[in-house]
Amino acid sequence: MEALKLWNLTSQPLKRHLLHSTTSITSYAFRRTPRTLLLRSSSSSSSSSTASSSAPDVDKPTGAASRTAGRNRRAPASPTTSTSDREAVRAIRLRKVEELRSKGLDPYAYGWEKTHSANQLQDIYRDLGNGEEANGENDHVSIAGRIVARRAFGKLAFLTLRDDSGTIQLYCDKERLIDDQFEQLKAHVDIGDILGARGSIKRTEKGELSVCVLSFAILTKSLLPLPDKYHGLTDIDKRYRQRYVDMIANPEVADVFRKRAKVVSEIRRTMDSLGYIEVETPVLQGAAGGAEARPFITHHNSLGRDLYLRIATELHLKRMLVGGFEKVYEIGRIFRNEGISTRHNPEFTTIEMYEAYSDYQSMMNLAEEIVTQCALAVLGKLTLDYQGVEICLERPWRRETMHNLVKEVSGIDFSELGYDLEVAKKVTLSTLGNNLDAKDKASIEACQSVGHLLNEVFEVVVEPKLIQPIFVLDYPIEISPLAKPHRRSIGLTERFELFICGREIGNAFSELTDPIDQRGRLEDQVRQHEKKRAEAASRNADKKEGTENEDDLYEVTLDDDFLTALEYGMPPASGMGLGIDRIVMLLTNSPSIRDVIAFPVLKVQQ
Repeated sequence: MEALKLWNLTSQPLKRHLLHSTTSITSYAFRRTPRTLLLRSSSSSSSSSTASSSAPDVDKPTGAASRTAGRNRRAPASPTTSTSDREAVRAIRLRKVEELRSKGLDPYAYGWEKTHSANQLQDIYRDLGNGEEANGENDHVSIAGRIVARRAFGKLAFLTLRDDSGTIQLYCDKERLIDDQFEQLKAHVDIGDILGARGSIKRTEKGELSVCVLSFAILTKSLLPLPDKYHGLTDIDKRYRQRYVDMIANPEVADVFRKRAKVVSEIRRTMDSLGYIEVETPVLQGAAGGAEARPFITHHNSLGRDLYLRIATELHLKRMLVGGFEKVYEIGRIFRNEGISTRHNPEFTTIEMYEAYSDYQSMMNLAEEIVTQCALAVLGKLTLDYQGVEICLERPWRRETMHNLVKEVSGIDFSELGYDLEVAKKVTLSTLGNNLDAKDKASIEACQSVGHLLNEVFEVVVEPKLIQPIFVLDYPIEISPLAKPHRRSIGLTERFELFICGREIGNAFSELTDPIDQRGRLEDQVRQHEKKRAEAASRNADKKEGTENEDDLYEVTLDDDFLTALEYGMPPASGMGLGIDRIVMLLTNSPSIRDVIAFPVLKVQQ
C-alpha cells in the first residue's frame, strides 16, 4: 500500500505537488529526515511521470488499474518550468543521489556492457508474435540508454528507453526483478536518467517489443527535468543554446546531424574516389586572403603579432598546386566577422578543391556529382521538398550567363550599355525603380563600375528567383579578382556560382595563374577597399553620436607570399568552394543555417 501511495505521488505534476506540499518538500529537500519519509515525499519530479513528445505509447493496463489510471490522468503541464520548480526538482534528485550512495550504489557508473542497441532488437525480433516471449540462452540481452517515459501499475512498471539508435520498452515485473530493485525503481528512477538493463525479450499483448527486465542499474542520475511531453522544447533560442536538451526532447534534431555526417562522409568518398588528396592548411594566417570579408583578429603572444582567422582556404591550397600536387581539397571551418542571419553564421564549413590542368567547365560536372551523390546518400532520391517547393536534382543542371539571366528577368541588356557607368545607372533605375526599395537604390547608386552594377542587379532581381539548380556563368572581372579572364568575352571572367533555392551553394573559377595580373588585381582591390574605409571613417567622424555599420572599416592586407608562390609558377587549374552547411540545409529541409550547426554562435543572453 505504501508503494502505491508513493507511485501516486510521483504521478502528480510538480506544480500541483508544490501547491499542496510546499512545506514538506522544502523541509525534505534541505534537511535530513528518516529514510522512509524521504522516499515517500521526495521521489517525484515533474519529469518523472511524463514522456517526451516523441516517446512511443507504453502498454496500458486493463480493469481496476485502468480505472485508477483514468482517475489520475492529468491536464497538459505548463510549457515551461519555472526556476523555482527546476531548483526544487534538482534538490529532490540530489537527495536521491545521496540515498543511492548510502545504499552502496554509484549513481555515476564507469561503464556498462551492452549486447544490442534498441533498433537491433527491434529488427532481430520483428517476427515475435504478440504475447510471445523469447527466453532462450541467446535471448538474454543487455541494453543502455536514457529513460524518456515511465508508467507503473501495481506490481508492473513500463519504461521507455532511448539510445542512439531508437527506443524500446522496458517491462518491469516486481516478481522478476532481483532483490528490492522494483522498489528502488519506483523510488529513485526519474525520466532523464540513463539506465542499463538486462533481461529477456517479449512482445506484449498490445504488440510492444519489450525487454523483460531481470536487473538494472542507474548509470547516470539526471539532476534536471526534461521538457514536458506535451510541449517539448519549443523556445527557439533555448534550443540553439542548449542543443543537448534539444536533441533529447526533439529526436529529429539529432537526425539532422546524422545526415550532416553522411553528407561530409559522402563528399570525402567522392573526392577520394576521383583521386583528390585531402590536405590541411592554417587556420591562423598572417594575411586573411582568398575572399573579401571582414576577418576575426587575434594576437599571438610569443610571436608578438596579430593573426587572422582564415576567411577562405584558397590561397594555401593553390600553394599546394605550386608545390606539385595536382588534385587537392580541404574540408574546414571558415570564419567571417560579419552579420548573422538564417543564411550566415560567423563560422561555417566549406570544401574547397583545386585541380591542375582543368578549367571551370570540369568543376560544374564535379559540383553536380557531389551534390547528387549526397542527396542519394541522405534521401535515396534526387527529388526533394524544400520548404514546400519541389526541387529536382536530376542532371544536367541549367547553365546560363549572368548577362542573359539579368536580361531575362529585368529586361536590361548590359551587353548593349557599354562602359558608361552613369548611363547604365540611369537605365537601371528607370527600368527597375518602382520595384526597388531605398536600400537597393542606394546600393545601385554606390556601384563603382558597370560590372559592379550588373552584379548588384543580379543579386537584387535575379538571385531570389533561382529555385531549381543552375550554374550562373561569366562574372564581371571587377568582382572576381582571383578568376582567369574569359577567353572569349572582354571584361568577364571564367567563373560560375551554383544556386539552388535562391541561395549560393558554390563558387568556382578557372584560376588566375599570371602573377603580374594577379598582383595588379589584388592591389586594386586593396585600393578600392581603403577608399571605402576612408569614406566610412569620415562619415563616422562627422556624426555626433554612434557609428555606421563597420563592415567597411576593417583593414585588408596583401598576401605577398602567395604572389611570390605564383611567380614560381602554378599550372593551369580550376578550383571550387561548396558550402557544406547550405547543402545540409537543402537535404534536411532546414530553413536556418543554425538548424544544421550543432552549436551556432548566438548573442549573449541577457
